[in-house]
Amino acid sequence: MKKVIFIASTGGHLNELLQLKSCFKDYDYYLITEKTKSNIPLKEKFNNRVYFLVSGTYTTMRAKLIYPFKFLINCIKSLYFYFKIRPDVIVTTGTHNTVPMCYIAHFFKKKVIFIETFANSEYPTKSGRMVYPIADVFIVQWESMLKYYPKAIYGGWIF
Repeated sequence: MKKVIFIASTGGHLNELLQLKSCFKDYDYYLITEKTKSNIPLKEKFNNRVYFLVSGTYTTMRAKLIYPFKFLINCIKSLYFYFKIRPDVIVTTGTHNTVPMCYIAHFFKKKVIFIETFANSEYPTKSGRMVYPIADVFIVQWESMLKYYPKAIYGGWIF
């Protein structure tokens, strides 16, 4: 059974990723997201197959100053989780905190599947632009996004 890490930032990206939960049972799966009060119950819901990154929001000026340090911590945690789990495949809906895991997996010649968020129908996300060159499969949910990602697969809406 293939080991798969499903990884997403908290909020809408995680909500999109959880739309795939029906296929979790087909894999030796692990879920990685940011640690927030609303995400703690996921550990119990998914039989302790959930790991947490540091929440990386950067909406205030103070948070913008702290963000690079949180991102560095998340890079280290991603490396730790990668070696702990040793996945065959990474599946992500983004965003910023998922990029290190994608690059780690790519470095070790593992498959990376990126699903560009439903929220953007007109412009590519930063994480999408960063992961597109290394993704083995890149899926967009809007046909209009194919102009930015010509090698992507139009998969339709995940919802």
